[in-house]
Amino acid sequence: MRFALGNIFWLGTKELRSFFSDAVLLGLVIYAFSFAVYVQAHSNSQEVHNASIGFVDQDNSDLSRQLMSAFLPPYFKKPEPVSQRDVDHLLDIAAYTFVIIIPPRFEADVLGGRSPEVQLDIDATAMVQAGLGSGYIEQILSTEVTKYVDRNEGTYLSRSQNITKSPVTLSVRVMYNPNVSTAWFMSVMGIVNNVTMLAIILAGAAVVREREHGTMDHLLVMPIAPFEIAMSKIWANGLVITVAVTLALELIVRRLLQIPVIGSVPLFVVGVIVYLFFSAAVGIFLATVARTMPQLGLLYILVAFPMNILSGSNTPLESMPYLLRTIMQFSPSTHFVSFAQSILFRGAGLSVVWPEYLYIAFTGGLFLLLALTRFRASAVQSS
Repeated sequence: MRFALGNIFWLGTKELRSFFSDAVLLGLVIYAFSFAVYVQAHSNSQEVHNASIGFVDQDNSDLSRQLMSAFLPPYFKKPEPVSQRDVDHLLDIAAYTFVIIIPPRFEADVLGGRSPEVQLDIDATAMVQAGLGSGYIEQILSTEVTKYVDRNEGTYLSRSQNITKSPVTLSVRVMYNPNVSTAWFMSVMGIVNNVTMLAIILAGAAVVREREHGTMDHLLVMPIAPFEIAMSKIWANGLVITVAVTLALELIVRRLLQIPVIGSVPLFVVGVIVYLFFSAAVGIFLATVARTMPQLGLLYILVAFPMNILSGSNTPLESMPYLLRTIMQFSPSTHFVSFAQSILFRGAGLSVVWPEYLYIAFTGGLFLLLALTRFRASAVQSS
């Protein structure tokens, strides 16, 4: 056993030297856990931010001017006056996401107890802005009209339109992300997705590189078991990614993006190590199927992309079709995302996440067994 551990250690150090001498792979790891995380946090916003808005004021009253001044940053840009005849053209060229049209005699109709209509034209190609922004605009318009009428007519609304106050007051408390900021979620999920990507690529590339350089033949004629070769690649590449994840959480998420991490980082890192065992085993298994790096890349697309996209890191599992949601419960990537969110967002402890750790480790062992079964046979066939 000591001899086997020694082989695993020294073969792993060889992998580390090979990795750090490969500028492309080193640059990929640095990019994936630094700039890519920062960009993903800010480029995939799911809230209304600086939405462009045009304003057609056909009433030119105090109320219409009050409505126009109610749209403020950071949700909306300052509204710009536009002409009615230019609305269609401005939407066609995507000059504005929203155009609000205030009809003539709007203020008089409101104060007279009538129900005038405000037209809102939306460019729905900006899907997120359009969906959320329309609700914001409706709420802003309703609030400003109510304030204006109450200020001018006292309790006019309750007398003329039979509007009664609700006996229930809704008190909303947003947990774990008070401002509902997309960056808080996407930055951590970017790190999680990159762990899967790099673990499979680095471990698989290490095996394929050995085969392409002819050094795999040298390893197989030495008194070294395939298990020792596989484990050396797993711990070496896993160490690189674990260090990169820890630095990304501290330097990019906490310091640069100023995003608080509620839970235990050491507990999360332990989970990352367990998941890396699975991902690296998958990478080695794919490398025993592929004969060249291009083939490994194609297999990666077929395997890793669905694992990331359907893991719940981008779309909640509850919103997926039942059959797909059931299938993804067997994927370790789903459990990785689950315990990452539980630990880092909700502060969960080991008592909550240990079943997911155990399942991921068990699945990783199965893939390692499959990889070892094919390891020597694939090496011999390629030689």
